[in-house]
Amino acid sequence: MKNIFKFLSIALIGIGMVSCSEEDLLDLSPVNNISLDDAFSSPSLIESSLNGMYNAAAIGEYTGTGRGYIWGAAFVQQGDNRGEDVVNTATFYQLTYTATYDATTANNVYYWVDGYRLINRTNLVIEGVTNAIEKGVISAEVGNDYIGQAKFLRAITHFELLMYFARPYNYTADASHLGVPYREVGIDTQAEIDSEIVKGRNTVAEVYAKVLTDLNDAENTITNTQLTKASKGAAIAFKTRVYLHMRDWNNVIVEGNKLNGVYTLTDEPIGVFDNNYGNSESIFSTLQASTNNPGVNAALASQYNRRRLVAISPIIWRDPSWLVDDKRRVEIGDTASPEGMVFTVDGRKYTAKYRDGVNYTDAAPVIRYAEVLLNMAEAHARKATPDLAQSLTLLNMVRNRALANPATQAYTSSSFTTPATMVGAIIKERRIEFLMEGRRWSDIHRLQGDDLQPMDGIPMKVANGNPPATAYVLGTPYTGPYGVNAIPGSDSRFLWPIPQMEVDANPTLAAQQNPGWE
Repeated sequence: MKNIFKFLSIALIGIGMVSCSEEDLLDLSPVNNISLDDAFSSPSLIESSLNGMYNAAAIGEYTGTGRGYIWGAAFVQQGDNRGEDVVNTATFYQLTYTATYDATTANNVYYWVDGYRLINRTNLVIEGVTNAIEKGVISAEVGNDYIGQAKFLRAITHFELLMYFARPYNYTADASHLGVPYREVGIDTQAEIDSEIVKGRNTVAEVYAKVLTDLNDAENTITNTQLTKASKGAAIAFKTRVYLHMRDWNNVIVEGNKLNGVYTLTDEPIGVFDNNYGNSESIFSTLQASTNNPGVNAALASQYNRRRLVAISPIIWRDPSWLVDDKRRVEIGDTASPEGMVFTVDGRKYTAKYRDGVNYTDAAPVIRYAEVLLNMAEAHARKATPDLAQSLTLLNMVRNRALANPATQAYTSSSFTTPATMVGAIIKERRIEFLMEGRRWSDIHRLQGDDLQPMDGIPMKVANGNPPATAYVLGTPYTGPYGVNAIPGSDSRFLWPIPQMEVDANPTLAAQQNPGWE
């Protein structure tokens, strides 16, 4: 049923909206598709509609095939390649890696396009299931679970688009700067196209408020517990991420505490990836299957493992905070851990987190409990009355499981005596723990102008290509050579441009293009 909404593609906001007659739009029920009315006419078809929504999240649409936009492989790959902790070894992610994109570049265009395609699917599910409940097709309990799952995806997708197309929350004192359009209408008629085509950008504050409303609704209505679909825990966990970006430290802690005892860290850091569909730590990941994945040109195990298109950067590999005997450095084939987390080719280091280079079934990780703990650790260190002891406890929970000898290597109360040094250690731990999981860009984005660990723009990177083996020799921090210059936060390249096809179709957004891309 993955084609269930394919017939609506011409109507979806975010693909360069075009005009069409209502008759053409609605008379679309070929044998290999299904009409919108039929899609919500029985419990089984409604469930298929929901599965189609998740398929859109995990696979996306890219010139007739999937590339993993927006919550599959592309979420990881784009988030990594915008940061400095990976090296793009070929040309595949070069435009993202070197910030040489424009309003027609496929990577940023399809982040927007497939983001809003997914959002439209969530809105169609919300409306279709609401009507099905009213008609007695399904029970309110089942229907509200489905609606909650759709609201979860709607919320996190709008939030993710903010990371690339809008300035961070604290860019203005009241977050009144431009965000992205928050779309809550399922578009399936010409009248809806006509009204939505001129919709402009909400402010960042408005988007965050709507995101939290949707996540709160999701928390209160979802009964699903599957990892690869939205759950109550996923809604709560994601709120810790949202509040962290809002700098609402108290609410990060409140939400995180709800998950105490619900999730636990795996005993070993490799545990998440040894069994990425059935471990105690993963909270929400998107399903990849042998019959349904982004394929050789996008699947994580293809790009990061088999084809080795992205390497670990010497910048983070040689960082002294990452201890030499840390378990997250263990190589595949070491007698101590045949299922290592990295592998080496010609002296360069690559991730082994994604392993199925044949069927591409590795789940795409979106959020796991280690992040919730580090979100809380940072919040405790940053709140008005810092609690460095609790911050240290949470930081060590994540770090200690990777240490060869926690008794002697764990951080102590004397390791960090100020909020600034504690937060610095937490951010460094995030870079190590979530390496090659797409999380670096999100931190770069939110730390612009930070009071404790400020960043200005995008850090300089190792040159695009294959670093020499000597660049990975441990013992001293990496000091160059680089090759990709830092980009100041004031530079237009810090944000992606709204796609040209979108501004061509939407005069309101044309007038709201990101500065420097007009």
